Amino acid sequence: MSLVARALEEAGIPTVIIGSGKDIVEHCGVPRLVFTDFPLGNPAGPPYDRTAQAAIAAQAIDLLEAASAPRTTVRSPVLWPEGEGWRHVYNYIGPENRDALRAEGEARRDRQADDKRGLAAAS
Repeated sequence: MSLVARALEEAGIPTVIIGSGKDIVEHCGVPRLVFTDFPLGNPAGPPYDRTAQAAIAAQAIDLLEAASAPRTTVRSPVLWPEGEGWRHVYNYIGPENRDALRAEGEARRDRQADDKRGLAAAS
């Protein structure tokens, strides 16, 4: 998305990126970034938290209107529900959960294979 934003900007269309990978997004040179310190895949806020999502979207619109310099980054004041604690468990794999995660992954792959077989049979 960062590279798309740059191309849109070159075409005269202003953009704002809402992102969690601050170092990566800034490295790409986006003009405006609302940085949300959330687990990757959740840049606009926690799932189903419309209040947080609306606040982040409003901040992005404000940034679009107010940014006075290129490559402007602002940090969202919205916090992940578990606070900073999400970092210690996000994508954590350890001896106590390895077998359960492996079983979940195998079950997901089995469901996907069943879905593909169902689609192929329906064609």
